[in-house]
Amino acid sequence: MTPRTKEQNEEIRLRRLAQIRRAAADVFLNKGPLLEIRDVAVQAGLGYGTVYHYYSNKGDLLHDLLWDALERASGWLELPRVLVSEKAPTDGHFGSTLNSGNSADTDSRSRSHEKADGADLGPTATAVRLLQLWAEDHALYLLYKLAMEGFTSLPEARSTALSAAFHREVIVPFATLLETGFAVDGAATSNGNAAESLYRLQRAEMLLAALVGCASLSLRRGRLHEEARDIVLFLKL
Repeated sequence: MTPRTKEQNEEIRLRRLAQIRRAAADVFLNKGPLLEIRDVAVQAGLGYGTVYHYYSNKGDLLHDLLWDALERASGWLELPRVLVSEKAPTDGHFGSTLNSGNSADTDSRSRSHEKADGADLGPTATAVRLLQLWAEDHALYLLYKLAMEGFTSLPEARSTALSAAFHREVIVPFATLLETGFAVDGAATSNGNAAESLYRLQRAEMLLAALVGCASLSLRRGRLHEEARDIVLFLKL
Protein backbone atom coordinates (compact mmCIF):
# COMPACT_ATOMS: atom_id res chain seq x y z
CA MET A 1 0.00 0.00 0.00
CA THR A 2 1.41 3.38 -1.02
CA PRO A 3 1.94 5.72 1.96
CA ARG A 4 -0.15 8.89 1.95
CA THR A 5 1.59 12.12 1.06
CA LYS A 6 1.79 15.09 3.43
CA GLU A 7 -0.83 16.86 1.32
CA GLN A 8 -3.21 13.90 1.58
CA ASN A 9 -2.73 13.70 5.34
CA GLU A 10 -3.43 17.41 5.67
CA GLU A 11 -6.58 17.09 3.56
CA ILE A 12 -7.79 14.26 5.77
CA ARG A 13 -7.01 16.28 8.90
CA LEU A 14 -8.94 19.32 7.68
CA ARG A 15 -11.88 17.18 6.59
CA ARG A 16 -11.98 15.49 9.99
CA LEU A 17 -11.85 18.82 11.82
CA ALA A 18 -14.75 20.14 9.76
CA GLN A 19 -16.72 16.95 10.51
CA ILE A 20 -16.10 17.31 14.25
CA ARG A 21 -17.03 20.99 14.29
CA ARG A 22 -20.26 20.40 12.39
CA ALA A 23 -21.22 17.69 14.86
CA ALA A 24 -20.29 19.90 17.82
CA ALA A 25 -22.55 22.69 16.53
CA ASP A 26 -25.48 20.28 16.27
CA VAL A 27 -24.87 18.94 19.78
CA PHE A 28 -24.46 22.41 21.27
CA LEU A 29 -27.81 23.52 19.85
CA ASN A 30 -29.48 20.73 21.82
CA LYS A 31 -27.36 20.53 24.97
CA GLY A 32 -25.67 23.90 25.27
CA PRO A 33 -22.72 24.04 27.69
CA LEU A 34 -23.57 20.47 28.82
CA LEU A 35 -21.98 19.26 25.58
CA GLU A 36 -19.34 16.58 26.07
CA ILE A 37 -16.67 15.27 23.71
CA ARG A 38 -18.37 11.87 23.79
CA ASP A 39 -21.62 13.45 22.52
CA VAL A 40 -19.74 15.00 19.62
CA ALA A 41 -18.14 11.67 18.73
CA VAL A 42 -21.56 10.00 18.59
CA GLN A 43 -23.03 12.80 16.48
CA ALA A 44 -20.08 12.71 14.09
CA GLY A 45 -20.09 8.92 13.86
CA LEU A 46 -16.50 8.78 15.05
CA GLY A 47 -14.75 7.03 17.89
CA TYR A 48 -14.23 8.91 21.12
CA GLY A 49 -10.47 8.54 20.76
CA THR A 50 -10.54 10.03 17.28
CA VAL A 51 -12.32 13.18 18.43
CA TYR A 52 -10.18 13.37 21.57
CA HIS A 53 -7.07 13.26 19.37
CA TYR A 54 -8.14 16.56 17.83
CA TYR A 55 -9.84 18.13 20.86
CA SER A 56 -9.07 17.04 24.40
CA ASN A 57 -11.64 19.44 25.88
CA LYS A 58 -14.87 21.09 24.79
CA GLY A 59 -13.57 24.59 25.48
CA ASP A 60 -10.96 24.35 22.73
CA LEU A 61 -13.49 22.75 20.41
CA LEU A 62 -16.05 25.52 20.90
CA HIS A 63 -13.37 28.19 20.57
CA ASP A 64 -12.13 26.82 17.22
CA LEU A 65 -15.69 26.21 16.01
CA LEU A 66 -16.61 29.86 16.59
CA TRP A 67 -13.50 31.30 14.96
CA ASP A 68 -14.00 29.04 11.97
CA ALA A 69 -17.64 30.15 11.71
CA LEU A 70 -16.56 33.79 11.98
CA GLU A 71 -14.62 33.44 8.74
CA ARG A 72 -17.80 32.32 7.01
CA ALA A 73 -19.88 34.95 8.80
CA SER A 74 -17.82 37.73 7.27
CA GLY A 75 -17.55 35.88 3.95
CA TRP A 76 -21.29 35.85 3.21
CA LEU A 77 -21.19 39.66 3.04
CA GLU A 78 -18.52 39.63 0.34
CA LEU A 79 -20.76 39.27 -2.72
CA PRO A 80 -22.43 42.69 -2.34
CA ARG A 81 -18.94 44.25 -2.23
CA VAL A 82 -18.04 42.42 -5.44
CA LEU A 83 -21.20 43.64 -7.10
CA VAL A 84 -20.39 47.20 -6.11
CA SER A 85 -16.84 47.05 -7.43
CA GLU A 86 -17.63 45.14 -10.63
CA LYS A 87 -20.95 46.66 -11.61
CA ALA A 88 -22.44 49.54 -9.69
CA PRO A 89 -26.16 49.75 -10.59
CA THR A 90 -27.79 53.10 -10.97
CA ASP A 91 -30.92 52.27 -8.97
CA GLY A 92 -29.12 51.35 -5.75
CA HIS A 93 -30.31 47.74 -5.84
CA PHE A 94 -28.14 44.68 -5.46
CA GLY A 95 -28.51 40.90 -5.52
CA SER A 96 -30.14 38.75 -2.88
CA THR A 97 -28.17 35.58 -3.68
CA LEU A 98 -25.16 35.66 -1.36
CA ASN A 99 -22.17 33.37 -1.01
CA SER A 100 -22.40 31.19 2.12
CA GLY A 101 -18.85 31.99 3.08
CA ASN A 102 -17.37 28.64 2.02
CA SER A 103 -14.62 28.74 -0.61
CA ALA A 104 -15.92 28.67 -4.21
CA ASP A 105 -14.34 28.94 -7.63
CA THR A 106 -14.70 31.78 -10.08
CA ASP A 107 -17.48 30.05 -12.06
CA SER A 108 -19.58 29.70 -8.92
CA ARG A 109 -19.07 33.38 -8.07
CA SER A 110 -20.03 34.29 -11.62
CA ARG A 111 -23.25 32.26 -11.43
CA SER A 112 -24.15 33.90 -8.12
CA HIS A 113 -23.46 37.26 -9.69
CA GLU A 114 -25.78 36.52 -12.59
CA LYS A 115 -28.57 35.45 -10.23
CA ALA A 116 -28.05 38.53 -8.08
CA ASP A 117 -28.31 41.18 -10.80
CA GLY A 118 -31.59 43.03 -10.76
CA ALA A 119 -32.76 41.72 -7.38
CA ASP A 120 -33.24 43.79 -4.26
CA LEU A 121 -30.78 43.48 -1.39
CA GLY A 122 -32.76 45.42 1.18
CA PRO A 123 -33.24 44.45 4.84
CA THR A 124 -35.85 41.81 3.96
CA ALA A 125 -33.73 39.94 1.43
CA THR A 126 -30.66 40.26 3.63
CA ALA A 127 -32.41 38.84 6.69
CA VAL A 128 -34.02 36.00 4.73
CA ARG A 129 -30.67 34.99 3.27
CA LEU A 130 -29.01 35.08 6.69
CA LEU A 131 -31.69 32.81 8.17
CA GLN A 132 -31.27 30.40 5.28
CA LEU A 133 -27.53 30.32 5.88
CA TRP A 134 -28.16 29.48 9.54
CA ALA A 135 -30.36 26.59 8.41
CA GLU A 136 -27.52 25.27 6.27
CA ASP A 137 -24.70 25.99 8.72
CA HIS A 138 -25.56 25.45 12.38
CA ALA A 139 -22.12 26.61 13.51
CA LEU A 140 -22.87 29.95 11.88
CA TYR A 141 -26.13 30.23 13.83
CA LEU A 142 -24.32 29.27 17.01
CA LEU A 143 -21.79 32.05 16.43
CA TYR A 144 -24.53 34.68 16.10
CA LYS A 145 -26.44 33.29 19.07
CA LEU A 146 -23.43 33.34 21.39
CA ALA A 147 -22.37 36.74 20.06
CA MET A 148 -25.76 38.19 21.04
CA GLU A 149 -25.13 36.75 24.52
CA GLY A 150 -21.71 38.36 24.70
CA PHE A 151 -19.91 35.01 24.42
CA THR A 152 -20.51 34.52 28.13
CA SER A 153 -20.00 30.75 27.80
CA LEU A 154 -16.32 31.38 27.02
CA PRO A 155 -13.54 32.51 29.36
CA GLU A 156 -13.09 36.29 29.30
CA ALA A 157 -9.70 36.08 27.59
CA ARG A 158 -11.32 34.30 24.66
CA SER A 159 -14.66 36.10 24.62
CA THR A 160 -13.06 39.55 24.43
CA ALA A 161 -11.15 38.76 21.25
CA LEU A 162 -14.17 37.08 19.65
CA SER A 163 -16.49 39.96 20.54
CA ALA A 164 -14.13 42.50 19.02
CA ALA A 165 -13.70 40.44 15.85
CA PHE A 166 -17.45 39.82 15.51
CA HIS A 167 -18.16 43.53 15.87
CA ARG A 168 -15.56 44.40 13.24
CA GLU A 169 -16.23 41.60 10.76
CA VAL A 170 -20.00 41.22 11.09
CA ILE A 171 -21.83 44.00 12.95
CA VAL A 172 -20.20 46.93 11.16
CA PRO A 173 -20.60 45.62 7.58
CA PHE A 174 -24.08 44.25 8.37
CA ALA A 175 -25.20 47.64 9.70
CA THR A 176 -23.92 49.36 6.58
CA LEU A 177 -25.52 46.74 4.36
CA LEU A 178 -28.89 47.44 5.95
CA GLU A 179 -28.39 51.16 5.45
CA THR A 180 -26.96 51.36 1.94
CA GLY A 181 -27.38 47.99 0.24
CA PHE A 182 -23.73 46.95 0.37
CA ALA A 183 -21.20 46.13 3.06
CA VAL A 184 -18.01 48.00 3.86
CA ASP A 185 -15.33 47.36 6.42
CA GLY A 186 -15.08 49.07 9.79
CA ALA A 187 -12.54 51.66 8.68
CA ALA A 188 -14.84 52.96 5.96
CA THR A 189 -17.55 53.85 8.49
CA SER A 190 -15.37 55.60 11.04
CA ASN A 191 -15.63 59.06 9.45
CA GLY A 192 -19.40 59.39 9.74
CA ASN A 193 -21.43 61.12 12.43
CA ALA A 194 -20.71 59.32 15.72
CA ALA A 195 -24.32 59.38 16.93
CA GLU A 196 -25.66 58.12 13.61
CA SER A 197 -23.04 55.37 13.45
CA LEU A 198 -23.89 54.22 16.96
CA TYR A 199 -27.59 54.12 16.09
CA ARG A 200 -26.91 52.02 12.97
CA LEU A 201 -24.79 49.57 14.95
CA GLN A 202 -27.39 49.25 17.73
CA ARG A 203 -30.12 48.74 15.15
CA ALA A 204 -28.11 45.97 13.48
CA GLU A 205 -27.47 44.26 16.81
CA MET A 206 -31.15 44.41 17.81
CA LEU A 207 -32.18 42.98 14.45
CA LEU A 208 -29.70 40.13 14.76
CA ALA A 209 -30.86 39.39 18.30
CA ALA A 210 -34.48 39.26 17.12
CA LEU A 211 -33.57 36.96 14.23
CA VAL A 212 -31.60 34.66 16.52
CA GLY A 213 -34.53 34.35 18.91
CA CYS A 214 -37.14 33.79 16.23
CA ALA A 215 -34.98 31.28 14.37
CA SER A 216 -34.45 28.99 17.34
CA LEU A 217 -37.72 27.05 17.17
CA SER A 218 -37.70 26.67 13.40
CA LEU A 219 -34.09 25.53 13.49
CA ARG A 220 -34.81 22.83 16.06
CA ARG A 221 -37.71 21.60 13.95
CA GLY A 222 -35.52 21.55 10.84
CA ARG A 223 -37.76 24.06 9.07
CA LEU A 224 -35.78 27.28 9.23
CA HIS A 225 -35.01 27.35 5.53
CA GLU A 226 -38.69 27.10 4.61
CA GLU A 227 -39.88 29.47 7.35
CA ALA A 228 -37.20 32.13 6.91
CA ARG A 229 -39.41 34.52 4.96
CA ASP A 230 -42.30 34.08 7.41
CA ILE A 231 -40.00 35.03 10.27
CA VAL A 232 -38.81 38.14 8.45
CA LEU A 233 -42.38 39.14 7.62
CA PHE A 234 -43.32 38.61 11.28
CA LEU A 235 -40.57 41.05 12.24
CA LYS A 236 -41.95 43.48 9.63
CA LEU A 237 -38.62 44.07 7.90
